[in-house]
Amino acid sequence: MLSPGMDSAREGGGVAGTVLIPMNFVWSYGGRSVYLSGSFTGWTNLYQMSPVEGCPTVFQVICSLTPGYHQYKFFVDGEWRHDENQPFISCTYGIVNTVLLARESDYIPPPMSTAVSSLTNMDVDNEAFQQLVRISDGSLHEVVPRVQETDLEVSRHRVSLFLSTHTVYELLPESGKIITLDVDLPVKQAFHILYEQGISIAPLWDSFKGQFVGVLSALDFILILSELGNHGSNLTEEELETHTISAWKEGKGYLNGQIDGHGRALRRGLIHAGPYDNMKDVALKILENQVATVPVIHSSSEDGSFPQLLHLASLSGILKCICRYFRHSSNSLPVLQLPLFAIPVGTWVSEIGQPNRRPLAKLCASASLSSALSLLVQAQVSSIPIVDDNDSLLDIYSRSDITALAKNRAYAHINLEDMTVHQALQLGQDPYSPYEFNSQRCQMCLRTDLLQEVMDRFANPGIRRLVIVEAGSRRVEGIVSLSDIFKFLLG
Repeated sequence: MLSPGMDSAREGGGVAGTVLIPMNFVWSYGGRSVYLSGSFTGWTNLYQMSPVEGCPTVFQVICSLTPGYHQYKFFVDGEWRHDENQPFISCTYGIVNTVLLARESDYIPPPMSTAVSSLTNMDVDNEAFQQLVRISDGSLHEVVPRVQETDLEVSRHRVSLFLSTHTVYELLPESGKIITLDVDLPVKQAFHILYEQGISIAPLWDSFKGQFVGVLSALDFILILSELGNHGSNLTEEELETHTISAWKEGKGYLNGQIDGHGRALRRGLIHAGPYDNMKDVALKILENQVATVPVIHSSSEDGSFPQLLHLASLSGILKCICRYFRHSSNSLPVLQLPLFAIPVGTWVSEIGQPNRRPLAKLCASASLSSALSLLVQAQVSSIPIVDDNDSLLDIYSRSDITALAKNRAYAHINLEDMTVHQALQLGQDPYSPYEFNSQRCQMCLRTDLLQEVMDRFANPGIRRLVIVEAGSRRVEGIVSLSDIFKFLLG
């Protein structure tokens, strides 16, 4: 029996002079301690695997192997496991995974191209490594898997069928709480409530009408602070105190030019769903109206009186149902085995993405908070990667981060132009501390990650977007959101 205490050398034994190929072994299914063993060690050593920064459920280790056929297996929390999503066979050692590396004569040594040298560090992804091939003119090109139209149609049809035949009722938790705000509540008080409760959105209740009439979100506070900032250098509590939620919603209508024939502000009706609506309709409501959640409301009366707020439906909850349903039949959705860069999903930097798509919005840490808020509104995005001078990811500023200004009433004595994004993200900490990478806030992935792996990440609570980075350098290449995934799956 192998034990975790054994030597964790990185080289498989080989004949002197043999070219060794770096192979990145990945375990994507969590665990406290993960090790690797295989035929390349004679099944006598365990290689300790390390968690990937920003991806706590993903472990990896790089081993230099001789070309040829190898078998391997994972030792996870004291149990032998194999990866069902990789090739596997049954043999003397039970079920093991297999890999066939190119023959020595087919292997392209790193010095032959700068494209390869950028992939030779210890963080290189194996799929990206194997996608480099020699063509007739001796150059190296990246092989991009094509999305087969039939595979796309089959996958979309099966996802659509599942969502159309399952109702929102399945999304309802056994227990939980929903914070609801009265429309006559002062904006300042609502601001503090969202911050104290750790939420970025709340349904609005009109006690006079006896109805839920809308939602208050982090975007509302961004617009409020930006509008107030246009009329003076500093924001004051008094200015926020004079605005009730109802007054703000009416003022927002005027700002957006939503006025009826009598000069009165038009309010958009509440976008909601019932517990017996199907999941596909709710997902389309969220996408078409560009909202984060849809309140699930039920009333036993025909006239809709005495409504009950049951839940806030989101794309995250719907995706979790999709992942759970297809967990043991992922092969029925062929597109799940495609890497991110091979499918039209997400927003990319211009060098990687399609030139006719909108560019990726990003900022440096020294940019003003005012510029960050303006970019969130104008680019119609929910988050902005914060990068250093080399475009490496440092942090991410999201709409929901605006509620941090409620801490110690920071909004009352700041200037949006003078405060930097760094300072806004460091509220409550030392604003002059060096800006270092924040692995807890930055959820990342690689462009070679399979769609299935990305969807599994999004099924975790609280993850709404993944920043696509270059392995090793963390240079930002793009960003993919929950909305992007659903737009692709639903066509």
